[in-house]
Amino acid sequence: MSTGAVDVHTHVVPKGWPDLGAACGGSGWPWLRVDSERAAMIMVGETEFRPVGAECWDASRRLADMDADGVDVQVVSPTPVFFSYDRPADQAVKVARIFNDLTLEVTAAGGDRLVPFCQVPLQDPDAACAELDRSLAAGHVGVEIGNHVGDRDLDDAGVVTFLQHCAQVGAPVFVHPWDMPGGPRLDRWMARWLTGMPAETHLSVLAMILGGVFDRVPETLRICFAHGGGSFPFWLGRADNAWHRRGDLVRGASAAPPSSYVDRFSVDSVVFAAPALRLLVDTMGEDRVLVGSDYPYPLGERPAGAVVRDADFLTDDQRDKLLATNALRFLGELGI
Repeated sequence: MSTGAVDVHTHVVPKGWPDLGAACGGSGWPWLRVDSERAAMIMVGETEFRPVGAECWDASRRLADMDADGVDVQVVSPTPVFFSYDRPADQAVKVARIFNDLTLEVTAAGGDRLVPFCQVPLQDPDAACAELDRSLAAGHVGVEIGNHVGDRDLDDAGVVTFLQHCAQVGAPVFVHPWDMPGGPRLDRWMARWLTGMPAETHLSVLAMILGGVFDRVPETLRICFAHGGGSFPFWLGRADNAWHRRGDLVRGASAAPPSSYVDRFSVDSVVFAAPALRLLVDTMGEDRVLVGSDYPYPLGERPAGAVVRDADFLTDDQRDKLLATNALRFLGELGI
């Protein structure tokens, strides 16, 4: 096994895109304020959303960083601000097509080292399935979805229909939290990212379990949750305890306790500290943790995979699994 890693959690922002109001209808769309050849700002209306650099759109810059970090392959997914789940489905279809095609232009320059994942209009299951199929035919390998559509979580009937389709066509699914709640207590210190993202991911893993999704979708579904599964791994014991002791309120549509389902999904390794990684491996199992970095954003891990490479409690075989083998299985490259 190569010492190079497969990083399943990275994002792309194309350097430019059409005026989305003209192309898709509606208003208030994201746009890119290009400040220089190497720096830009994602804008939402007149509000600055996030500064981005050339590593978001320049494959050569991305490949150089991968070489420096010892990463052989990156999965390149959308930046969630472009999901557009809150818009009419016809607009979300158009924006998905635009960004999916632009992503292929970025990743094409990286050859087989950059693996593109598409976005879909998840608010419309039929349109989402159609865009997934179109994207797979065009060269995408899988799909990134947000962890909810408004007040509908991943156990929503329409989302389950889409996940069943992903299982049928063999498309891996990467779930990323987005659209976190705000308010005075969360709008300080990046608290929406530091507490909201882990909580959002935790809630959506529970929705798939207690909502009976894993009892309804085929075991062939390959699905991975970002950011180490959020707070779910730390609180799995609490969920099991509640399932047994307050089953009248907690069990929902699930056929078994939450811990029975940890072999049905994977999580990435973006937890930054060896004790957290140990908990992740102990809870999820050595076959269910994949290297992820959240590249190129500042809350991500650099060098990518450092927490896995530096973890002295892992055996060489376990380290190889976390660095690459598990990700290759997730991507379907091991035929498993």
